[in-house]
Formats: sequence, structure tokens, C-alpha cells
Amino acid sequence: MNDMSGLPAGQKKVFVKTYGCQMNVYDSTRMEEILAGQGYVRTEQPNDADLVILNTCHIREKAAEKVYSELGLLRRMKDERRAQGAEMVIAVAGCVAQAEGEEIIARAKTVDLVFGPQTFHRLPDYLARHRQTGAPVVETEFPADEKFAELAVRKAVGNQVAAFLTVQEGCDKFCTFCVVPYTRGAEFSRPVAQVLSEARALAAAGVSEVTLLGQNVNAYRGAGASGGETSLAGLVSELSRIDGIERIRYMTSHPRDMSDDLIEAHAANGKLMPYLHLPVQAGSDRVLKAMNRGHTADDYLKLIARVRAARPDMAMSGDFIVGFPGESDAEFEDTIAVAKAVGYAAAYSFKYSPRPGTPAAELARQVPEEVKSERLQRLQALIIEQQQAFNRSCLGRTLPVLIEKPGRHDGQMIGRSPYLQSVNLKISGNKRGKIVPVAITGVGPNSLSGQYVEADSLLSQRNGERDL
Repeated sequence: MNDMSGLPAGQKKVFVKTYGCQMNVYDSTRMEEILAGQGYVRTEQPNDADLVILNTCHIREKAAEKVYSELGLLRRMKDERRAQGAEMVIAVAGCVAQAEGEEIIARAKTVDLVFGPQTFHRLPDYLARHRQTGAPVVETEFPADEKFAELAVRKAVGNQVAAFLTVQEGCDKFCTFCVVPYTRGAEFSRPVAQVLSEARALAAAGVSEVTLLGQNVNAYRGAGASGGETSLAGLVSELSRIDGIERIRYMTSHPRDMSDDLIEAHAANGKLMPYLHLPVQAGSDRVLKAMNRGHTADDYLKLIARVRAARPDMAMSGDFIVGFPGESDAEFEDTIAVAKAVGYAAAYSFKYSPRPGTPAAELARQVPEEVKSERLQRLQALIIEQQQAFNRSCLGRTLPVLIEKPGRHDGQMIGRSPYLQSVNLKISGNKRGKIVPVAITGVGPNSLSGQYVEADSLLSQRNGERDL
């Protein structure tokens, strides 16, 4: 028997809006999986949802204000549904929920559930408590080990061929601009067996590429089978033995945790992709010290040189903050110099904005907004120039491309290069989830284009290279 919505009796709809980082994307996916077991199906329209979850991020500027603005819109939708005899439960999850807690309920009476990133595994319990009492539920604890134990078995992921896999959470670095230690807690690494179990489930569901996630993923030190600690390099080695897992990536890393064995893994393990996201944040040693980064610009550049010596085709990505309190024009030029010295394939850059409760928010000499904007514009122009130069360097090369999904045109497919570039090509047959050779023939603003290289043609090309 179906209800008027066309859904089976007892089935409800959930809308999840995800803000911020890849880890939030992972968390949202896991929440949807949990709710699927509770009879919920996904909807893309919030006004059609029985449950709306805002999975929030506290990193970006004015993050909390954006959430409250969204809640204002949802309040009207909730009132409209109630007038029609339907309910809408509104939940705020993620890092803003962790930071704001009860304040969210005080400011937005329409919110029913508030829970941080370490407690979303209890979502069915929160819903049951709210149904029973009608009162808001607020949970902002830090039981990371309990959460991952609950989530150890991965459910089907539909038709994905690439998936995120969280292996580490939290941060002990306490950069002065960052809220992560306060919203995600101390560094915690999942046990190796737990990570491998989830990866095997992903592979069984058709996933070929996994991206290992962590606030400081290269600080990973998970409990191994023998009782000792396993490094990220050791975990990558274990994952590479899983049938079906053909590509491994990881992010985000900290320069202080880029160990010798991890650098060596890039040279020795063919499944570990030649793409490294390694934030530097600034090029001035004084600013880096004020940020509590624990490294100098020269430390960073020497580390990049070591990585590239191990893997010459390594593509670099990074993060930058411009306009940190007290940053002078000359110190910003140091940042430009570091960017030029590295030559990034991609990078993310942001204007500094104070985060309540962080040490940098209390610093004097805050940089004027117009100065930060001008600096950001200059840095982003350089990064775009570098990204386009890197993409052009791929012209004429034959790259292994993981085919992910259909493109906009008939017969077109979209895949990913080892360097995380989007590649458009025409290819016949069902190659989804396969890694195929593609000759790169064009460079667009945001993607590459290429031609599938047939096996015979590729063999002929390789023979020709040997003749040379």
C-alpha cells in the first residue's frame, strides 16, 4: 500500500545539504546510509522532505551566519508543511553545530536536532527521542572511536566508482586561525582492520578509487593487527592489496607529518596517485610562526623537493590564507614567492577571517578588507596561471583515466586523470569504472579532452617509443 506521495507506507524523505570539506561529504553519505535503514529515501527538494539536515562547516567566512540564514528559509517551509498536515524535522549537524550547540536552539526555535560530527551515528536515537518528547535534542560530545565502530560496515554506495573514506579525525596542531581542534576534537586514527573492512565493502560495491580523509591524514597512526601502530604509508600498502581498489589518494596533509616512509610510498606504490595536497598557508616565516604552523617556508620548499625527487611527476596542490593579522606587503610577497617556487597544479586560497575562540581572532593589526581582497586576487590569478600551465603540459601525453560517469553529449564519458583533472572523451561500450589510456588532445578552462587509445594503437605507440 502506498501513501499519497507514491512512496511505500512508512517511507519518508530526507534532504541533506553539505557545506565545506570532503570529510563533510563523507559524513553526509554515512548519514544517508544510516537513514536508509530507517526507511528514508533521498530527495533533492527541501520543501518535500520529512527530515532536513544541514551538515555544516565552520572553516569558511561567516559560516554560522549562512546557516542561520538557511534556517530562516527552512522555517517558512516547515510552517507550510505543517499547514498541509505534514511534518518537517530540521537538524543542524557538523562543525557549526559542535561550536554553537544550545545557541542554535536559542536563536532558531525551528531546529529540532543539533549534533556534532562525532555523534551522527546516533541519529536514529535522536529522532526517536524527539518524536517521543517533542523537545529539541542537542548532542556535542567527542566519542570518535564509538562513532567509527558503529559505522564499520559500509552499505552500498550506488554507482560510485570513486569514494571518500575517513581514516583520521581531529587535530592536535592548534594553528591559531583554525577551529578544527575545537569542533572535531583531538587526533584520532581508526584501526587498520576497520578501514580495510570499509574499503573491501567499497570495492565490492564497484569503487575503484578511494580518497583517504583526515584533518591531518598523514598523522595517521592506526592500531594494526599485531597491536602496534601503522603509519599512513603502511595503511596505503595494506589497501593496495585489496582486489578492485586501483587508485589511492589522501588529503589533507600537514608538512610536519610528511614522513620518509610516506614519501617513499609515492615512489614505490603504483596505486598511490602522483597528486599531493600539502597546505603551506603563508610564505613569511614570521606569519607562519604567528599561525603556529611549526615549519618555515624553507622547510616546506625542501619537503616539496624531496617529494618530487621521489616522484618526479608529482602534481602539487595547497592552501593559502592571505591577510593574516599583521601581514605586511613584503610578507605577502613572500607568499607569492613560495607559490612561484612550487608551481601548483591547483590550490585553494582564502582571505583570513576571524573565528571566535581562536587565538588569531584576538590579535591586533587586523588587515583591512580591501587589502585582503587585492592580495587574494593577485594570488588567485597566479594559481590559475599555474593550473593552466600544468594542464597544457599534459597535451600530447597518454594518461590512464578512470571512467566515472556519462558526459553531456551522446557517447561522451567523463573520467579523472591521475592528477585529479576532469577528462572528457568519447568511448564505446561500458567502460565505467575502468582505467583506460587516453591521449590528451585539448585543454579547456576546467577540464581536459582526449581520445581513447585502442589497445593495438597503444601497443604500437609503446613499440615506437622503444625503437627510439
